[in-house]
Amino acid sequence: MIRTPAFRFAAYYGAFYLTLGCFLPYFPQWLDGRGLSPEWIGWIVAAGMAGRTLVSPVGARWSDRAVRRRDPILVFAIGCVVVFGLHGPSSLPWVLLVLSFLSGALLFGQIPVIDAFAMRAARDDRFAFGPVRAFGSAMFIVANFSAGALIDRFGTESILAWLILGAGLLALAASWLPEGRRPDTHSADHARLGHILVMLGGPLGIALLASAMVQAGHGFYYAFSAKAWSEQGLSGTAIGALWATGVAVEIGFLWLSGRGLLGRASPAMLIGAGAVASILRWGLTAFSPPLWALFALQSLHALTFAATYVGFLRFASDHVPDEHAALAQALNSALSGGVVMAAASAVSGYFYARIGAGGFALMVIPAVCGLAAAVLLHRFQALPRTEKFD
Repeated sequence: MIRTPAFRFAAYYGAFYLTLGCFLPYFPQWLDGRGLSPEWIGWIVAAGMAGRTLVSPVGARWSDRAVRRRDPILVFAIGCVVVFGLHGPSSLPWVLLVLSFLSGALLFGQIPVIDAFAMRAARDDRFAFGPVRAFGSAMFIVANFSAGALIDRFGTESILAWLILGAGLLALAASWLPEGRRPDTHSADHARLGHILVMLGGPLGIALLASAMVQAGHGFYYAFSAKAWSEQGLSGTAIGALWATGVAVEIGFLWLSGRGLLGRASPAMLIGAGAVASILRWGLTAFSPPLWALFALQSLHALTFAATYVGFLRFASDHVPDEHAALAQALNSALSGGVVMAAASAVSGYFYARIGAGGFALMVIPAVCGLAAAVLLHRFQALPRTEKFD
């Protein structure tokens, strides 16, 4: 049981989200503790998103061509340990900008590769992807609570200690993944790559745009929610609980995503639901509501993140050839968490410096764009299956 592929992937996802659960909400607070201005924090966070944009496709292409799918994941995980360690003696903004670029590239660059690898393994070994991925989200909650409590007790420097230790666990878990060995079948790579280029001009491009716009709506949330809520008077534990609430409903969605109505929902329906929820979530959060209302709004994370995430995964699984699955996921990651998210994070720094939590309202703009793209994607219900492109 302990050596089954499902268990190994769950262990990896657990270690990854144990690290990410501290990095996403609290890394901007660590920067704040080092004395950086909101503008610099916005640019440094944006640099991490830019690193994700530029490096994710490289890692994904490596994964699509590698004899062992595990190799790029392991190399990126080891790199995370090194780069997070280099943050320790650094306080200069330009140095932290470069390190953030590298940490974003190495940490987030693993997401599209492991998602494509895990979904392929789930099909081959007949285990359910949703519960395996949901275990990672559960560890995200553990990190939210635990890191928040550590910050209350020991200050913001405990954030970096958590990240270094988490990255070490991630490297160990990556080394324990199945090799994912496959025969060398890439002689026709250049011809097959043309299929994705054709699709980018049609439904794949629309799906990427829809997913990127909705996910980019989280830009202000990732960069400044912890700081905004802290200045609103909430403790680190309360902030961790808010993040944990969002991830808890995400777990429920992922667990049920393959069943009943959710299992039958089209990618466009899922992404569209995420867009509508984003408009409500960010528009209302901008008014700095009381704690009980923030918990209610955080429950919309099941749609703003999870439904959008599953929607694109489902689209790619159904309509992108297996040999380019990681590349398609990387393109989504590069846009959703890279180009558009980097722009949102950079702009968020200026808006936060001027209007504080009111900057959440800015995130309604990409959400509306994502809704429009999801409606357009819905028009392509009769998409050709993968084999039609061979």
